[in-house]
Amino acid sequence: MSKAFTKETDSTDNEFEEADALPAYVKNYVTPAGLSALQEEFQKLLYEERPKVVEIVSWAAGNGDRSENGDYIYGKKRLREIDARVRYLKKRIESAEVVDSGRQKNKDQVFFGATVEYARKDATRQKVTIVGIDEADLASGKISWLSPVARALMKAHVGEVIEFRTPSGADSLEVLSIEYEAGKRFSDDSAQKAATAAIGERAGEERNGGRDKDRTCDPYDVNVVLSR
Repeated sequence: MSKAFTKETDSTDNEFEEADALPAYVKNYVTPAGLSALQEEFQKLLYEERPKVVEIVSWAAGNGDRSENGDYIYGKKRLREIDARVRYLKKRIESAEVVDSGRQKNKDQVFFGATVEYARKDATRQKVTIVGIDEADLASGKISWLSPVARALMKAHVGEVIEFRTPSGADSLEVLSIEYEAGKRFSDDSAQKAATAAIGERAGEERNGGRDKDRTCDPYDVNVVLSR
């Protein structure tokens, strides 16, 4: 049988499989917008792009030697990429635990879906929104709820100083404001001042007694989980 008609090996297919960044036995929390984005990409790939690529591959297959046929070679490669991505999206959509941050009752604390402004000890300010692992986009200020910063922020209140470890070493931050979509914005004028080196000292006082141990050990205390 011609090599062109043989089935690609599993190793070839696995080349396009995406690594699963979600740890085993950890729930796949996602915002409503995040789930919609996954579903939209799934539909577009499976029902729009894939049929077009299949059509091109079918047409290219009848144009002579496939080993030197650019349209056929690229089309087959793109089909494997699409199929791998579709499998990944299907798994993510099926396992999604949708969390509606707008229904969060404890809006004065940081939980999944919160948008938090904080200051680091070097006085720089940042605003981030805590989202699902597939929604994370640093350029847009969206961080995964499993990231070091998000885990440190969980359950924090405005004005709190948090000390935590990052891959680059110890760091600390002060929570300036907390807000949820379509909800009230919580802030404290005194917390709006620029952070200084003194934050490090205050952070040590805040951590005394192990009160914040629960925050780092229990980052999965998210709010309202909706049934799929």
